[in-house]
Amino acid sequence: MPPETPTVTQRELHALNVGLGFATLSTIGALLVVVDARTVPEAALLGTGLVAALVAVRWWTSTGPVLGALLVTAVVWVVGVLVTGSSTASWGLAVVGSVLVLQRPRHRRRLLLGLVGYAVAVVVLRVLLDPADTAGTLLRHGVGAGGVALGAVVTTVLYVAVQRVLAELEASRGRQAELAVARERVRFASDLHDIQGHTLHVVKLKVALSRRLLHDDLDRVEQELAEVHALVGDTIARTKELAHAQRRLNLAVELENAKNLFEAAGIRVEVQRSGEVEPGVGELLGQVLRETTTNVLRHTRATRVRIVLTSDGIAIDNDGAADEEPELSGLAVLRDRVAGAGGELVVRGGDGTFRTAATLPRPHADASTPVLQEERR
Repeated sequence: MPPETPTVTQRELHALNVGLGFATLSTIGALLVVVDARTVPEAALLGTGLVAALVAVRWWTSTGPVLGALLVTAVVWVVGVLVTGSSTASWGLAVVGSVLVLQRPRHRRRLLLGLVGYAVAVVVLRVLLDPADTAGTLLRHGVGAGGVALGAVVTTVLYVAVQRVLAELEASRGRQAELAVARERVRFASDLHDIQGHTLHVVKLKVALSRRLLHDDLDRVEQELAEVHALVGDTIARTKELAHAQRRLNLAVELENAKNLFEAAGIRVEVQRSGEVEPGVGELLGQVLRETTTNVLRHTRATRVRIVLTSDGIAIDNDGAADEEPELSGLAVLRDRVAGAGGELVVRGGDGTFRTAATLPRPHADASTPVLQEERR
């Protein structure tokens, strides 16, 4: 079966948005420098505003870089209007101001009024210093600079809006993973209740009946106690099956369930299958897949998972290995079960990846294989 088509991850979307945003802002800023600068000092001035704007966009969630960039672009605006007469010096200030306003929604109105008031005050000061060219000043530093600023604001707002959406998607991915684990716990609790709740109730009734009949009908008491003994033994066996995830387990269903859980959590999934899996092997491989899926969702920040299924084994690789490997008690139990069935379960991490791989002998290979012995037990 060919690998299934993976989906785009949030990390790739984030990288794409950062690349497009920086490319757009840097291209526009560079064009403005080329068009408006007449001398090297003017180009250096506008270039400084461009760099400060890009710094603010890159660290748009951090207070320090944004405030530093605001100070730089405010100086660029003053010098551009009063000294060089630049009509595009407003670009950097508009970008940084937009980031600052979006960063502090509670103070949005005051920040907007302060930024606009500062920009207007600089233009008014220019008019007062050169009243003979009032019309030219208003056209160049009012209309022209205002248009440049508006373009910068729109571009910056769109970039930050997409970044926020991607951050929400990443948070949603974490919530989906926790929800998947919670659903699995609820499923287990429900199955455990179904198995033990009825049994315990019946045992209570039969013990109470035996106490009443203890001095009157010993044969009936012996019969009731025998039924209790058989019922408890059956419940122990069913609980053991549930603890090892054998109850009504189907490898194909587990494979589809794992794929859906990973995709719901925003993780790219690649599934490769080669050969048919024997039922005796499939149940234990399904347990490994289920436990590994839960561990990936709970303990990693994986963005990609690759599942390779063969006729006698399964391997699950993910790229979200933690710096310190968590204690995976469920896989430790499964390692003993796989070893008891004559196979091997390998769990290892390194270079940012984590692999869980299980191999088992085929049940039909030999009538005396450990797998058949396990099934007889």
